[in-house]
Amino acid sequence: MNTTPSSIPHLTSTTASDRPGSDQDQTQVDATKRAPAAGERALVLGGGGSTGNAWLIGVIAGLFDAGLDVTTADLTIGTSAGSTAAAQIAGATPTQLLAGILDAAPQQRTGPAGSDPGRVPIRPAAEHMERTSRIIAAAEDAADMRRRMGAAALDMDAASDGSWQTHWRATVAARLPSHAWPRRTVLITAVDAQTGEPVVFDRHSGVDLADAVAASCASGRPYRIGDNRYIDGGYRRNENADLAAGYQRVLVLSPFGGRTRTPLEWGMQLAAQVDELRARGSRVETIFPDSNSEHMFGANAMDLSLRPPAARAGYNQGRALAGQLTEFWR
Repeated sequence: MNTTPSSIPHLTSTTASDRPGSDQDQTQVDATKRAPAAGERALVLGGGGSTGNAWLIGVIAGLFDAGLDVTTADLTIGTSAGSTAAAQIAGATPTQLLAGILDAAPQQRTGPAGSDPGRVPIRPAAEHMERTSRIIAAAEDAADMRRRMGAAALDMDAASDGSWQTHWRATVAARLPSHAWPRRTVLITAVDAQTGEPVVFDRHSGVDLADAVAASCASGRPYRIGDNRYIDGGYRRNENADLAAGYQRVLVLSPFGGRTRTPLEWGMQLAAQVDELRARGSRVETIFPDSNSEHMFGANAMDLSLRPPAARAGYNQGRALAGQLTEFWR
């Protein structure tokens, strides 16, 4: 059921810490090997690049300032940019995180300037989209796609000097207000680059929070933890909302608007995840970027100059939707 008038932001509703060493047991790393616990409320933060992370923080801050704190969810699921947001809201208030985005020094684009919806995406992001689109087109199914993505990432890594790993971890760690896993349950998704198998990290996995986030956001080269290498958790599913099965109320924030680049018959789209949750008895609310801000995601998702406007757009949506969500969430 669509509960959102066309005049306000998009909301849809449906019912339904030690770093591991080289001898780390992979079955202990993966949180899905542990029996999931049902609960009351789950917050799902989907992938969406740098602008997606800013939008997620904006939405959460808008809800927070309007009196609805969703950071107290019993379960938080973070994927790629959403994994960064999941870790960030565990260490600082939404208001502080939003201020950090808006107060940051303006970033220079590495591509053509301009703020219109038709702006040309920055070159590295465009090349990555083209490369991964070819892999998706050649794959037989989702499992084959993940194996191919992992193999491509490993090939790219073999041609590098290895310095990326250190730089990437430092970059991710600098974004996190705290490097300690929260006591509330937080799941961070990734994919094993060598096997193509999905992996889910939690505070019992023996993986540093910064490493889990760095792995979940590794959309190009693979990120090494112990003897294992990981790529972006979005290759499992962009939102991974199905991991909230058993929770009574599930709030999903999807910077990509629930869209998928994969064939619909693979079932990776958010609509399929929502159907699965509904079949298990969950009530689900989804929030997507409104039509005026859609150009900031997808091919432009890594444009750092768009982070402030993406955060402001998310904030305005959060404030506008807080009233509708309060009864659902509380």
